[in-house]
Amino acid sequence: MNLQKTTADSDQNSEPDLGQTQFLPEDWFDRPSYYFNRELSWLDFNKRVIAEAYDSENPFLEQLNFLAISSSNLDEFFMVRVAGVYDQYLANIEISETKTHMTPLDLLTAISEKNHQNVAMQYDRYHQLASRLSQMQYAIKRVSELNPDELAEIERIFEELLMPTLSPLAIDAYRPFPHLNNKLMNILVRLNRERPEHVAIVPVPALLDRYITIDAGVKKTIILVEDIIIHFIQRLFEGQDIAYAYPFRITRNADFDIIEDGAADLLEVIENYVKKRKNGMAVRVEVDTSQLSDFSELQVQYLLDALDLHINDVYQINGPLDLTFLFGLREQIGADLPELMYKPFDSFLDPANLGESLFTRAKERDLFFHHPYDAFDPIVSLVAHAAQDSQTIAIKQTLYRVSKNSPIIAALKQAAENGKEVTVLVELKARFDEENNVFWARELEDAGCHVLYGVTELKTHSKITLITRREDDRIQQYVHLGTGNYNDKTAKMYTDMGIITTHEGITSDATNFFNYLSGYGERPTYQHLHVSPFEIRDSLMDYIDEEIDFHRQFGNGRIIAKMNSLTDKELIRKLYQAGHAGVKIDLIVRGICCLKPGMEGISETIHVRSIVGRLLEHPRIYYFHRNGSHHLFLSSADMMTRNMTKRVEIEFPILDPKIEQEIYDILELQLSDTAKAHVLQPNGEYLKPERIEEQVNSQDILIKRAQAESDALLEVAHIEAIVEEAKPLTWWQKLLNFFTK
Repeated sequence: MNLQKTTADSDQNSEPDLGQTQFLPEDWFDRPSYYFNRELSWLDFNKRVIAEAYDSENPFLEQLNFLAISSSNLDEFFMVRVAGVYDQYLANIEISETKTHMTPLDLLTAISEKNHQNVAMQYDRYHQLASRLSQMQYAIKRVSELNPDELAEIERIFEELLMPTLSPLAIDAYRPFPHLNNKLMNILVRLNRERPEHVAIVPVPALLDRYITIDAGVKKTIILVEDIIIHFIQRLFEGQDIAYAYPFRITRNADFDIIEDGAADLLEVIENYVKKRKNGMAVRVEVDTSQLSDFSELQVQYLLDALDLHINDVYQINGPLDLTFLFGLREQIGADLPELMYKPFDSFLDPANLGESLFTRAKERDLFFHHPYDAFDPIVSLVAHAAQDSQTIAIKQTLYRVSKNSPIIAALKQAAENGKEVTVLVELKARFDEENNVFWARELEDAGCHVLYGVTELKTHSKITLITRREDDRIQQYVHLGTGNYNDKTAKMYTDMGIITTHEGITSDATNFFNYLSGYGERPTYQHLHVSPFEIRDSLMDYIDEEIDFHRQFGNGRIIAKMNSLTDKELIRKLYQAGHAGVKIDLIVRGICCLKPGMEGISETIHVRSIVGRLLEHPRIYYFHRNGSHHLFLSSADMMTRNMTKRVEIEFPILDPKIEQEIYDILELQLSDTAKAHVLQPNGEYLKPERIEEQVNSQDILIKRAQAESDALLEVAHIEAIVEEAKPLTWWQKLLNFFTK
């Protein structure tokens, strides 16, 4: 929709009377002050993850787990996003991104300031929780805190298991500063010599356990491996006087362009890319200052000079580096004290949604799944049963991220070995899963599958499976479409949605989609699916325009959108236009949000909330009221520019009114969440909703519903078994019982 300018002054520095202006010039929404920066918004998201470690309603070990998650998140953020800003700075790019118009230097400075605050918050909580471990019969100790028996055991472990694996690397004119691998632990050792001072580095081998556990009966003691090495470091430098030693860790640029043009073998290109990642430019160095009694910045200057970094790139941490070791510690302690973890729950699984009966049901009506409240087993069964049954002719599927021992992969291999026509698109460019996907691509090829490696210059991020069977002398097709990956492991931790359908329009679209990916045909025209690049953005823009028109006619415009991140400027501008027109817009955005809600006359009717809790919220849902006629879509795509223009994504409609109502009710439930929701303010701050007497935890409510459904199903099965047992025996059964006694 073209918005006509009605104000006399179109200069971006002038302010129109928004209360009286019906239309605004389209470029009005380009103002930098109307947007949040993507990278800084991500740091706000990671702060919300850290905040979960402060929530006493979370079990103790889960609080530790949120610290590990935030640490893992931050590593990837630096390797990709911060590295990208560094590249812009070194290339003398004037503006880092088009929304807030920050320069790369301004952005790097802001990232450093905000993230240093986050890290301080993270480690404050770590020390609080670590001090409470002793109440759980565990203790994290320094070697200097061990009793004589524990010290003797640690000394034995150092001599027998650690020291033989260590390689001290002296640095001088003949031995240059070594290449140190991304994210691995190292120990810098400063030696005192008359002249000159010498430095050495001791890399901690990646295959060593991060910590050692000493079991003293009632209590267990945890000692970090870098503490052990530093305590006995003198034994690696006999005859030398050691001034000090401390652990440090380098994060490197892992975001490289993959040059696909002219590649004879994309598998080989990807393998070289993964190797190159290990050698990227350093973008962060973390230093454990707790090992030094009188730490000063001069003690890290050597590293800064060697790595060509600025003091803002140094994170001086009073505590252990890389808190991802808490993942393992949580599991270890949880095995002894399961009450300190989330109470496990069983996903709802209807046995009728397995095997052949799954196909029978899908022909009767569309089937909806909301994982992990609904088990992932039916999705695995869809492929596994098709691989075995004689009616299946062909299976086609896209794979973006899969588990290491994927039952989906096993089923696809079995299908090919059973003579089915199997076509699999394995996206080799799925960041940090490239190695895993290269392995699976080769496995599938060896089994006889037709393997596609994606689309040139695009990532195939769509989640779709098409199964073709011959039933009663006719062809019947089944389609699964989802918002999440075909990964049975993450399906237990990520919330996602999907449908299985036999709708002829959708199955026809699915056939055209796969034929387009595998062949040279022209881009198809779809009946029901919207496929990016570009088409999903265009469809969303059209539906927002349509909602604006409905609102002007009937005054009841309503949009609800749920996604992981919102960054696309064109879509944000369109949402601002809808907000200016008075459309009520509720956005549930877990991570990055560049849209600024609550601006007078622009986004007063737009509300943004983020839900961060036990499960990672992952579905993409787009709902448009349309004066009561409704449109609801699920999608693999967020409202991010990369999903709109650089990926092959699918947005699919929910055509069954019952399923549409179920999804809408879930959205309304999450909009009422007061326990795990954070509401975005116009100043960028996220605040918890006002606390009420009875908290609404949407995830807990859905878990309880799933458990109630499971219990009800068991009760029905129990009653049916009793009824069956009470039936009078036929003469044949009586005779059989007589002879088998």
